[in-house]
Amino acid sequence: MADLSIQTSSRNRNWLLMIGAVCFAACSILLGVLAGAVQVTVTDIINILAGKIFHVPLYNGEQSTEMIIWEIRFSRVLLAFFVGASLSLAGAAFQGLLQNPLADPYTIGVSSGASLGAVIIIFFQIQLTVLGHFTLPVIAVLFGMITLLIVFALTQLASGKLTNETIILAGIIVSSFISAFISLLIALVPREDISQILYWIMGSVSMRGWGHVQLIFPFFIIGALIILYHYRELNNLALGEQSAQFAGMNVKTKKTIILIAASILTGSAVAVSGAISFVGLVIPHLVRLLAGPNHRHVLPLSMLIGGGYLVLADLLARSIISPKELPIGVITALIGSPIFTFLLVKNRRQKHG
Repeated sequence: MADLSIQTSSRNRNWLLMIGAVCFAACSILLGVLAGAVQVTVTDIINILAGKIFHVPLYNGEQSTEMIIWEIRFSRVLLAFFVGASLSLAGAAFQGLLQNPLADPYTIGVSSGASLGAVIIIFFQIQLTVLGHFTLPVIAVLFGMITLLIVFALTQLASGKLTNETIILAGIIVSSFISAFISLLIALVPREDISQILYWIMGSVSMRGWGHVQLIFPFFIIGALIILYHYRELNNLALGEQSAQFAGMNVKTKKTIILIAASILTGSAVAVSGAISFVGLVIPHLVRLLAGPNHRHVLPLSMLIGGGYLVLADLLARSIISPKELPIGVITALIGSPIFTFLLVKNRRQKHG
């Protein structure tokens, strides 16, 4: 009877957390669209968005205001949400898969690979006719996936199997090499182009539009569905690879699938926004404190809270020194560093009594 009561209480708590996460994400999006130089009421925003989505003329105000809300603010807020959701979900998957609380979307070098692709495009001023303005993000995704293949090859060469420790070490080696190569390109680039590269590396969702949302969306859907579907496998892996094998799980295949899905999320996020740190590291930690270790709850909660968090971080980035903007990666690092330090110290103290 007591066990049943505990299960019911835990189930109700998880439902409340899920409802709270959905409300947090929705309120963050609404606040992100609401804030700006042009003042618009909540009712007008709802009418504009509903009218555009359902193709019904619900807003009778100025057309310029409608364009600002739909074309500029809402597309930017959605992009920030998808980027935050992608990085947080990938971070939760990497931490569960590699059984390492310090693992995040940048651990295995996918972010560095995507950044290298973008820097090469900027450095050589390349624009492929077929891709047009989407040359940079598409090449960044491609370089991210190539980096993952290199990490896999190094891991297989070193140990003959995808062990957690070897994946992390291979990722650190590849990431360090790529970072050095990026620094070399920055040193060689003309002075007038340095700010463009540095601003992109620090991360931002400004000057983006619906095209970037359309670019990240299919990658987000594919990666998110694969990871959310494999929550049982992540729970089994948390108990150890040997236990997962005894449960009938093909560890190598499942780890490869989850790694590829998380890398798709990371690569596409970095491709459209640049390198944004600490989102995939901190948000899953906070979620586990609230919801426990079960990935059935950790994964969707990380996705919703991470998306809402980055929308608010972007709002802060464009508000602090308005009309100028700070790179969003600066905001997430300033917020994430002390939070993660606190969580790490607290976790270590609890383990040591």
